[in-house]
Amino acid sequence: MNTPSSKALINKDQKISSWRIFLLSIATVACLILFWKMEDFKQDPFITETLSIQGEALSGSKLFKINCVGCHGISAQGFVGPDLHEATQEMSDKKIINQVIRGLTPPMPSFEIEPQSMADLLAYMHSLN
Repeated sequence: MNTPSSKALINKDQKISSWRIFLLSIATVACLILFWKMEDFKQDPFITETLSIQGEALSGSKLFKINCVGCHGISAQGFVGPDLHEATQEMSDKKIINQVIRGLTPPMPSFEIEPQSMADLLAYMHSLN
């Protein structure tokens, strides 16, 4: 009778175990990436409403001068906050809205703003390009 040695069985079990660990690790990383990206798929009602509104750059300019010049400068050239002339080319409108309403990068504060006002501010930012 030809039976495998216990050492051969242990080596075989270790190989299977190594593959299981490897596959489990890949599955875990894939799940983490999926959950991280789920934020991109969620529809925020505020963002959806804001993006459906046609903003007015002149109104957005007024809002900017009231709320934003202290950090971004009178002509959005940057001061404490970054220069915003290229912001709409570097970031999506959704990310800009999130930045404004959530203040994602300190020292940027979060703002409570109506969808129409946010659409106006976006229109103004697009006019800076």
